[in-house]
Amino acid sequence: MTESSTTLAPPLDQQLEAHRVELTAYCYRMLGSLDAEDAVQETFIRAWRAYERFEGRSALRSWLYRIATNVCFDMLDSRKRRARPMDLGPAGEPIVENLRTPDQLWIEPMPDGRVVADGDPAEIVGARESVKLAFVAALQQLPARQRAVLILCEVLRWKAAEVAELLETSVASVNSALQRARATLEASDVRPATTSPSVDAASDELLQRYVTAFEQYDMDALTSLIREDATQSMPPFDLWLTGRDDILTWWFGPGKTCRDSRVVRVESANGSPAFGQYRPRPDGDGYEPWALQVVEIEDGKIVELTFFLDVENVFPRFGLPLEYPANQL
Repeated sequence: MTESSTTLAPPLDQQLEAHRVELTAYCYRMLGSLDAEDAVQETFIRAWRAYERFEGRSALRSWLYRIATNVCFDMLDSRKRRARPMDLGPAGEPIVENLRTPDQLWIEPMPDGRVVADGDPAEIVGARESVKLAFVAALQQLPARQRAVLILCEVLRWKAAEVAELLETSVASVNSALQRARATLEASDVRPATTSPSVDAASDELLQRYVTAFEQYDMDALTSLIREDATQSMPPFDLWLTGRDDILTWWFGPGKTCRDSRVVRVESANGSPAFGQYRPRPDGDGYEPWALQVVEIEDGKIVELTFFLDVENVFPRFGLPLEYPANQL
């Protein structure tokens, strides 16, 4: 390396940071959880320690993906696969007796800003589609190596030879793993192209109408906004509902404690509109954090509602306070 090239090369921390968003997106698809950010941090630590041995033998980006893949393999080795409630069994009746919290790791929501980089509008749409909850959940059905192969080939558009080099295997092995992974996803009928449109296609007017209707618990308005075949889930409960009638039966029955909630728009999650929900405290003294709502919209109707109830873990990632702001009371 010449003196001039040393002068012009950015410091290593800047070179690593330039890849943070895309690596977080990759690790999130692999892990299905907010642990993706820890995986990227571990990737950078390993890169720092090994950088003197790297010596530019390959592109820095490819090298970082190899490290990130191994970090994810390590993290997945001793864990149950993550899922959504609808992956575990059929929809249930909207009765409180069906609320159960099994020993299960759930798909966690990810703010778009952590996994979708600024750039070409078409690339942004594609990135949002590839972190949709349904697609990330479908990926978790795949063995770790098949998962990596499919993400690298189908989402990131790497060539089979590049993936083979990263995984230190043959092109034939990569193509075989890709074929098996595709078959599994096709059986689930979930691919990036078949998930719902990105948040850019959602109507701001519809979302505002939804917030107003939810806060007022307006049955007629909610009926007009939610598609007849919509679904709802509430992890960590394994109960999920299918059909607008069952959803509203729940809201106006066991879920009636959400009446008079306050709903705050936040950064999109997994390519979809997201809201922080604060419901009235049981003692009537203000509001308590209750759920991060991720709302999927298709053809001008709400088709899926996911209420993530692990607010202590999720709210801070979306910049939501665990106390409802006093100035909004």
